[in-house]
Amino acid sequence: MKAPAGAKAVERLFPFVVRSRILLIGRETLGRSKSKLHFVLITLDISEQSRAQVLEDFAHYPVVQLYTSAELEQLFGVHGAKVIGFQKSGLAQSVYAELKQHRLNRPVKPEVKAPPDAAGGTVVPPG
Repeated sequence: MKAPAGAKAVERLFPFVVRSRILLIGRETLGRSKSKLHFVLITLDISEQSRAQVLEDFAHYPVVQLYTSAELEQLFGVHGAKVIGFQKSGLAQSVYAELKQHRLNRPVKPEVKAPPDAAGGTVVPPG
């Protein structure tokens, strides 16, 4: 019988995440590794203040909220973690694609200013 789609489907990838060592554990580690970060996962049992701080600190990255810290310990073998991140990789992209429905924020994109045209104004796209 085929496994149901959803959270159980993504859990099949977690042993590979552990083996590939793309897991970043704790806010301090994530803060130091922003250039390597693909997305952040926070637990359901995180405090509101900590949740708000993570959303502020990692506004440029997708933040997903799912699982409890006990479930993270069971799934990844990390004790007491409430914030983990995934390093950029094809595996992280696959995990994120399946967890995207639990995303809390839409990552902030840096603004790109339109180059001025020859007359000194801004370029207006057709449409």
